[in-house]
Amino acid sequence: MAQPLQLGFQDAASPIMEELLHFHDHALVAVFLISVLVLYIITSLMTTKLTNTNLIDAQEIEMVWTIMPAIILIVIALPSLRILYLMDEISNPFITVKAIGHQWYWTYEYNDFGGIAFDSYMTPTTELLPGQLRLLEVDNRMIVPMNAPIRVLITAEDVLHSWAVPSLGVKTDAIPGRLTQSSFISTRPGVFYGQCSEICGANHSFMPIVVEALPVKNFNAWSLLAQET
Repeated sequence: MAQPLQLGFQDAASPIMEELLHFHDHALVAVFLISVLVLYIITSLMTTKLTNTNLIDAQEIEMVWTIMPAIILIVIALPSLRILYLMDEISNPFITVKAIGHQWYWTYEYNDFGGIAFDSYMTPTTELLPGQLRLLEVDNRMIVPMNAPIRVLITAEDVLHSWAVPSLGVKTDAIPGRLTQSSFISTRPGVFYGQCSEICGANHSFMPIVVEALPVKNFNAWSLLAQET
């Protein structure tokens, strides 16, 4: 989850999010160097006492400021395209979970495990237990196994929603009448918080997403119990 006064991203809990963090740092270095160079040039122009009113052409400078931005864009675009292809790669998922957005809660369906289905509502502030997070906790978490590829099919029943869990590197629109898919692999056990990231009405801020990753044997035990109930 996000922390107070946090400036960077949340800690990565999936390989895709690790790639996104590396790309962010890579792009930030380029932005920082460009900003320093531009600030230096502006400062030099404002403080110099040298003028040349007859200078109307500088082929070398024009070549530099045409070629250098192209090189920088290529250096940034190539790893970006690589990550896009990695995010689209869904090969032999362990389970498929269908997430359906409603005003204002989520429904999860595990058709691979006996048709498990349940609604996930935000826990009211008055019902929070010690240690639980206000506006982020739900009554039924989405349970997934760790170290296993998970495919999430995302849709909505009424209006546009967006299923987003930052630490897992997932943010996919939920569109009425259309199925979109995303995938992730949780590399460690834990509870990962997200929220609807598409303004969907008056209670848009009150439909959080909670994904809990468990070891496979614990997930199997949970799925058997959920099928019985």
